[in-house]
Amino acid sequence: MYTTNASRGLPRHRSRYLAERYTRWAMRALMAVLVLSTLWLVVAFHLRGQWMFALLFLVLGASLAIVFGKRTLMSHRYVFPALAGMGVFVIFPLVYTVGISFSNYSSSNLLSEDRVRAQFLSRTYQAEGAAFDFQLYREGDQLRLYLEAKGNAGLEGVRRLISEPLAKAGEGQWLAVRPVETAPAGEPLGLREVIANRDRLQALTLVTPNDTELSMAGLRSFAPMLPRYRENADGSLTDLRDGGVLTPDQESGFFITESGERLTPGWPVAVGLDNYMRIFADPDVRGPFLQIFVWTFVFAGLTVVFTLAVGFVLASLLQWDQLKGKAVYRTLLILPYAVPAFISILIFKGMFNQHYGEINLILENLFGISPEWFTDPWLARTMLLIVNTWLGYPYMLLLCMGLIQSIPRDLYEASAVDGGGPLTNMLKITLPLILKPLTPLLIAAFAFNFNNFVLIALLTGGNPDILGASTPAGTTDLLVSYTYRIAFQDAGQDFGLAAAIATLIFLVVAGMSLLNLRLSKVKV
Repeated sequence: MYTTNASRGLPRHRSRYLAERYTRWAMRALMAVLVLSTLWLVVAFHLRGQWMFALLFLVLGASLAIVFGKRTLMSHRYVFPALAGMGVFVIFPLVYTVGISFSNYSSSNLLSEDRVRAQFLSRTYQAEGAAFDFQLYREGDQLRLYLEAKGNAGLEGVRRLISEPLAKAGEGQWLAVRPVETAPAGEPLGLREVIANRDRLQALTLVTPNDTELSMAGLRSFAPMLPRYRENADGSLTDLRDGGVLTPDQESGFFITESGERLTPGWPVAVGLDNYMRIFADPDVRGPFLQIFVWTFVFAGLTVVFTLAVGFVLASLLQWDQLKGKAVYRTLLILPYAVPAFISILIFKGMFNQHYGEINLILENLFGISPEWFTDPWLARTMLLIVNTWLGYPYMLLLCMGLIQSIPRDLYEASAVDGGGPLTNMLKITLPLILKPLTPLLIAAFAFNFNNFVLIALLTGGNPDILGASTPAGTTDLLVSYTYRIAFQDAGQDFGLAAAIATLIFLVVAGMSLLNLRLSKVKV
């Protein structure tokens, strides 16, 4: 009997051992694939000149190999995905943003210096005095170009050229031409046919036997395209058209002409604290920034006050014993919280429309007024507070209802014995007892509204604009929407300045989060 049980258990034990072994090898193979993939990303980003992304994936791949390669770090494997995600999606963007804030990174300083130099060296210009008049000749279903030098012009004695049939032009629209002694037989096509084929001719680049490129310079002429710049040994560029010299300036990130003019595009360079100095020292930036900074705090603070007031009053009314149908009222009052915010914002945007909105229609019929909600700065701010109070009060209502439920009923009974009414109970008992546990949540709500980008973007877009600002700034902008407009909506797209403002926003929000943790008595 013993031998039989042992023989029956052996295959089961062996199969479990093999399954565990295959699982370990599968995990090792998966880790090897992940590590190799990250190393491939490191090489790819390094070759493209993106050293920060290459460093990110190098650290990620090395930590992945160490954590999953050592048995002593087995307990860290369960935390690694969360830490890796935080590093990639939180820490790295933060560090990258802070790094950009110390540079002149913008739409004018976007490319690397090598790419800017290559772009200048690829520029060409039409040589003067070497143009060819051209005519179109038809050969069956195909067209052929005949070129003849103007006056005494020509290319190394070549005065007449004829092209291959235009139908043979490749995808790059390069077409070879060769010297001829006389014009083709037949009558050339008229100007109407030339105009009809103008787009086709403008896309052509004619290549002569000595590799000179000719491009269309007018309705009747082609001219040689010559390289405009030549690179010198010291890194400067010589303008072959007028002999001027372009000098690379590593402080500004531009090529500078002899007269001091900066030529775009440029390349990013470190500028130290210049972006931060612009925020506080440049009057054209400081004025709008401080105005938006103050409005951001006022908006977030008033939103918290208004939503708390509405939510607290409604929660107190819903706890009234004499109120019938509490479940129905509770459902109706919380319903705005279930509707997606962007839908509610767009509905309010239509209702506040100055010309045909329902709100102005009612006000005009009752009081004869038609407020300019979107053009008057104070009315636009008032509209934002009204809409945001509507969107935020259900959250405060839920919080207050839950906290009120935890208040002992004995306190209200004692208040009733002393002659206290509903208003006394609300202000003397309910509010003081729920305010302390609400404080961390109020700070969190303040931080959320401090960065309430969706409301501004969908309702006002930051408008009306602040006059005289050198950056795109509006009277209803919050710091987050102001930063977005500087980075993506301005013609200059000043990413460095936007990153500096974003860094300041991070410091403010981080400070509020730290305060929230302290008030919540959480050890940090």
